[in-house]
Amino acid sequence: MVVAVESKKSKKILADVKVKPYFKEDNFVLYNEDSLRVLNDLEENSVDMIFADPPYNLSNGGFTVHAGRMVSVNKGIWDISNGFENDYAFHYKWLEACRRVLKPGGTLWVSGTYHSIYQCGYAMQALGYHILNDISWFKPNASPNLSCRFFTASHETIIWARKEKKAKHTFNYSAMKEGSWPEDKLKKPGLQMRSVWSMGTPKPEEKKFGKHPTQKPLDLLKRIVLASTNKGDVIIDPFTGSSTTGIAAAMNGRKFVGIDTEKKFLDLSIKRFNDLKE
Repeated sequence: MVVAVESKKSKKILADVKVKPYFKEDNFVLYNEDSLRVLNDLEENSVDMIFADPPYNLSNGGFTVHAGRMVSVNKGIWDISNGFENDYAFHYKWLEACRRVLKPGGTLWVSGTYHSIYQCGYAMQALGYHILNDISWFKPNASPNLSCRFFTASHETIIWARKEKKAKHTFNYSAMKEGSWPEDKLKKPGLQMRSVWSMGTPKPEEKKFGKHPTQKPLDLLKRIVLASTNKGDVIIDPFTGSSTTGIAAAMNGRKFVGIDTEKKFLDLSIKRFNDLKE
């Protein structure tokens, strides 16, 4: 269910953004803009949580398998590497902008593969983030490796970090330990949640309006939202894509701001959001 009440606090956070929203309804706001432009306009120390799935820079002309067919790994121009130094500078800049808007106890989640996650992790430490966990998202239905020359890639790493080392962050420990997580075969009922999460890739119903090439499963973002935020908190996704983060936020009474440079994925986000109300 979408929470339709917009607080004065959330209005204040968006008041300084000079760019007009691409879409705004209830507590769900989308911007068709470069993420740095919007992040730099936002009020300092105003955001509770950020989930970021930045470009992995793995679009190199190779191939993978999808639905039993060989397909290109190329995602788009935005995913092509510009060389190590330029890629690192890009990650440093957006991570720096995220740190400015996070509250002292606010947290950041960054997802990636080995193509990008180590650069992000290094930049986070250089910027003073305090790393809390690195989550291994294991994909039981991962695509096979075509070359047969190295191990099949079947996980992504998600770094969870707090803005300030000495601040108190939100972690809903009991909900993670005692909650029902049927999608995860590794989670044992009533025991502490571990840092390896077993979840498949997005289900067919999550792609009924179309799909983003790096779309995350709703189960994954629901867990992240429920673990590290409370109702009414402000969540931002600076590379929102089809806004799985926003869907998880709307379903659980959080406020959401999503940013992306491609209108077609924002249009997909809007369809997914509107579908929640039907």
